[in-house]
Amino acid sequence: MAANMYRVGDYVFFENSSSNPYLIRRIEELNKTASGNVEAKVVCFYRRRDISHSLIQLADKHAKELEEEKENPTETELTDKQKHQLRHRELFLSRQYESLPATHIRGKCSVALLNETEAVLSYLDKEDTFFYSLVYDPTQKTLLADKGEIRVGPRFQADVPEMLQEGEADDRDQSKLEEKLWDPECPLTDKQIDQFLVVARAVGTFARALDCSSSVRQPSLHMSAAAASRDITLFHAMDTLHRHNYDLSSALSVLVPAGGPVLCRDEMEEWSASEAAMFEEALEKYGKDFNDIRQDFLPWKSLTSIIEYYYMWKTTDRYVQQKRLKAAEAESKLKQVYIPTYNKPNPNQISMTNGKMATVNGAGPGAFHAAGGGRACESCYTMQSAQWYSWGPPNMQCRLCVSCWMYWKKYGGLKMPSRAEAPEERTSPTPASNESRSRSHVPRQSNHMVPMRNSGSPKSSMKTKQAFLLQATRLTKLARHMCRDIIRLRRAARRPFVPINCGAIKAECKSSFNSS
Repeated sequence: MAANMYRVGDYVFFENSSSNPYLIRRIEELNKTASGNVEAKVVCFYRRRDISHSLIQLADKHAKELEEEKENPTETELTDKQKHQLRHRELFLSRQYESLPATHIRGKCSVALLNETEAVLSYLDKEDTFFYSLVYDPTQKTLLADKGEIRVGPRFQADVPEMLQEGEADDRDQSKLEEKLWDPECPLTDKQIDQFLVVARAVGTFARALDCSSSVRQPSLHMSAAAASRDITLFHAMDTLHRHNYDLSSALSVLVPAGGPVLCRDEMEEWSASEAAMFEEALEKYGKDFNDIRQDFLPWKSLTSIIEYYYMWKTTDRYVQQKRLKAAEAESKLKQVYIPTYNKPNPNQISMTNGKMATVNGAGPGAFHAAGGGRACESCYTMQSAQWYSWGPPNMQCRLCVSCWMYWKKYGGLKMPSRAEAPEERTSPTPASNESRSRSHVPRQSNHMVPMRNSGSPKSSMKTKQAFLLQATRLTKLARHMCRDIIRLRRAARRPFVPINCGAIKAECKSSFNSS
């Protein structure tokens, strides 16, 4: 029951197509529609196969720089298989939201920000575990480092200079040093300081009464007094005391110069009502991502101004009211939903019917004949499996075993076995096995070459047709040079759809060997 209970904040697999890998999403909301169905508002994560090749290169460069900056780089060198599988575990966070039917959930997974202090191989040791370090914008086609990354390494450490001895020359730039703004050992008592601050607040209230623009924004005396009591007025008063060496009479004369009382305003007073409404709308969309708020909603405001306004806005009644409204909305929404385990047969599942291979729904290629049914798994090369699944374009007639099919669905790629794990006939074919390959393992259109899929590039997944190349075996290359009279193999290689006579090739090669 717990495994089938999905809550807000869970990372889950979504299935949008029976033949495509699962989508990886984070549940933000669970809403019940008018028809009674449950929809999940989710945050999108993208795989390497979903973004362009240029951005993949940028991501690899970023990962290499992080590895070089580590104090203790990875000691153990990763194998090709480990590197290949780690690429399947890498995701890219996005700010994009979408709504999907909750019935399309196929299980839970785990997604974490890449921990630079943890061995990267630890992600391979855990099932259904993924990591990310970059944020992908599908609209702008850009990659950015996540702002929540763990700042570990020499570039984040401060260089503390040696302490200067008494009388030693100070060659530092004095303009960049900190400035003392308040002396806790000043001659004034706490009561005298509090009295001066009360006078400063009174002057601030009077200044707002004289200012026309302030009287419009603060129409009542209570609102003007509240505005004059904020930090901006108190900071100005304490700075004035410090500049005049804590002389009360001199500081009081500065508060009310000849031109009238000094008016100090903060961000809450400088912003208009329309700007405040735009800020609340932007905060609802982007959260506390102040750079995006400034770029898309308030470009005429400085980043400092927006951040200061945010922390002042959090102290207002407006913020408290919105927080209560959100809490009430959250109470009305679903907290969790139960989704039964999906056990319907996949349309790509292959079954045996009268000695022929066919997909469950009958939509697969009828070319899965008895000979083709003996093909090995395209990923692990095994010949035995409790269940087989058709994979790739129909004309390729490829299939995957159960474990490799689940790996493909979850991680979006195929396993990369070492050469020692592959069957012997696949690495060093004999003439007899090469002839049988021409009739069964390879379709008619490539009866004298071995098809090699080009699935490593992200661009190949966006093509409408499967891209592949024909790689000749060593025996085929040798036969091209030896067979010149009966069959011209170089010409036959340009016409792969025409079958060739393997017996004639053997006879001519044998005669050439005997004569030499």
